Amino acid sequence: MADLTQTTTATNAWRLSRRTVFVLVGLGALLLSILLAVSIGAVPIPLSTVWGVAINHLAPDTVPVTWSQGREAIVWDIRFPRAILAALVGAGLGLTGAALQAVTRNPLADPHLLGISSGGAFGAILALMHTGMFLGLLTVPLLAFAGALAATALVLGIAQFARATSADRLVLAGVAVSFIIMAGANILIFLGDPRATHTVVFWMLGGLGLAQWPHLLVPLAVLIPAGLWLWHRAADLNAMSLGDETASSLGIPIGRFRLSVFVAGALITGVMVAFSGIIGFVGLMMPHLVRLIVGGDNARVLPLSALFGAIFLTWADTTARIVMAPEDVPIGIVTGLVGGLFFVWLMARRT
Repeated sequence: MADLTQTTTATNAWRLSRRTVFVLVGLGALLLSILLAVSIGAVPIPLSTVWGVAINHLAPDTVPVTWSQGREAIVWDIRFPRAILAALVGAGLGLTGAALQAVTRNPLADPHLLGISSGGAFGAILALMHTGMFLGLLTVPLLAFAGALAATALVLGIAQFARATSADRLVLAGVAVSFIIMAGANILIFLGDPRATHTVVFWMLGGLGLAQWPHLLVPLAVLIPAGLWLWHRAADLNAMSLGDETASSLGIPIGRFRLSVFVAGALITGVMVAFSGIIGFVGLMMPHLVRLIVGGDNARVLPLSALFGAIFLTWADTTARIVMAPEDVPIGIVTGLVGGLFFVWLMARRT
């Protein structure tokens, strides 16, 4: 018995150490991805300069300045906030996609399923084509966020009115609201100034070119508490993924819990969409990729979906910057291409 206990303890310790190493490697890969994203571009900048600029801003006069002010502005004022925003948006979309797929038992669920992105698009189009930048550079993010929250409230209101708290009916409510809101957004485009159409289309295809350091505070302030709450409820998400009857037998209030997860996902996605535009496939693809590696336990799937989403979107944005440099390709084109190819591979693998 003592030998069995020791063997079990050793096995658990080995699994824990393996997970720790895996997470540390992932975090190292994310840090390296951000540094390379800052280094790579139409104007290549050595990694040593990237490190020097970062260290000097965090601890002034620590490293001798051997670079020009122009390169320092590119590294610190343009590329670093953009790379970090890409990581935050990717993490938020990946995390939300994993939670929604578990709570709806729908492998095709993603953060845009509930009309959140459509609401964000409506707010952004309203700002870009009709109201003007009356709040400065924050006008588009704030109105996009307000639109995303309004769309979420509308979906939840319809669900409550129709007593549609089941997974399938909530999804249908989200799809219906999405079509209605996008019809309204198209009317705004039709009635707006044709000269602003290019800007609207670029935003709807996703872009991180307007990232600034102050813009990072809001996504970070939302992602950390909402993400920790979802991770804390990983066991309940595991039960929900087995079916409503199983979850109910374990004492989980399925209707209320599902709505809570939807609200948390809407909050994360609404903030991310407000600062990045509409970026598809990240929340749909990353959870599938993670489950292929670590299985279906949401205690592992949720944080690793966030980590993989952050790494993926960082490289997707880097690709979008360099493929037609010095012009930026909308990042949604890159994620759509990779996501489509990924699902073709996934279907071929399962046949």
